[in-house]
Amino acid sequence: MRTVFLGTSDFAAEVLSCLAASEHRPQLVVTRPDRPAGRGRRLGAPAVADAARVLDLELFQPENVNDDDARARIAAARPDYVCVCAFGALLREELLAEQELLNVHPSLLPRWRGAAPVERAMMAGDEQTGVCIMRTEADLDTGPVYLCATEPIHGDDTYGTLAARLMMLGAQLLMRTLDERPAAVGQPDEGVTYADKIAPADRTLDPAATAAVNDRVLRALTPHIGARAELADGSFLGVLRAAVAAPDVTGPLRAEGERLLLGGLELLEVQPAGKRPMDAAAYLRGRGLPAVRSRETGG
Repeated sequence: MRTVFLGTSDFAAEVLSCLAASEHRPQLVVTRPDRPAGRGRRLGAPAVADAARVLDLELFQPENVNDDDARARIAAARPDYVCVCAFGALLREELLAEQELLNVHPSLLPRWRGAAPVERAMMAGDEQTGVCIMRTEADLDTGPVYLCATEPIHGDDTYGTLAARLMMLGAQLLMRTLDERPAAVGQPDEGVTYADKIAPADRTLDPAATAAVNDRVLRALTPHIGARAELADGSFLGVLRAAVAAPDVTGPLRAEGERLLLGGLELLEVQPAGKRPMDAAAYLRGRGLPAVRSRETGG
């Protein structure tokens, strides 16, 4: 089976590595161009580009995967299927008409269509998620599904631990789809939800929310995006680890001896802006009692 792989993220890079070790090793890997990243704005390659180089796969990084030259380069690889995983750019009708695209989507469609399905499932308190292999259509994650499998979300999961399991599940389902070529089944109209991209406001723990809710947000954004608490001066305190002391308790940030709590959530490891990570007790000894502005009142 001849394949081309389209992907960008760390998640996609792991799926690519599994695919490359199979009989469906891609003839071509397509990813996004290198972009400036980090505080120094240094040019950095997408994770899939790094993986392709390590795996000695032909790599292509077009500015626009939908333009004539990019589509011709993909067609020249003569793929039976184009496999897509977290590519991060809109695929337009011309490409969809020319190639059959299999998309690895980490949710139980039609729940959590969109950009951040793993994070949104965790933040919502879903007890399970999964991976679907679907045919890519012009509309957002609406295509029929070839194979789907569930994965439980454990109470101590972070994005990192859950995504690692979903990567392996996605790779297995993708290879099964390529091997078995099952019929695609249309998605139901009921139960559609959308997983919007994580915005800065989504990262900020809310004093008006319960500790259980804030804990889910923290775990859903760990370790790749990071949660934070807003301080009275408008700056942010990064929150790296926490524990639920009282699940239903809300309230502002406060110190109890050397304990730092946001409502009923005890912050265990934090990172002041521009500083190294430290345990909460060390932060309190060095900084004193911080205060957090309420999202609702702004005071």
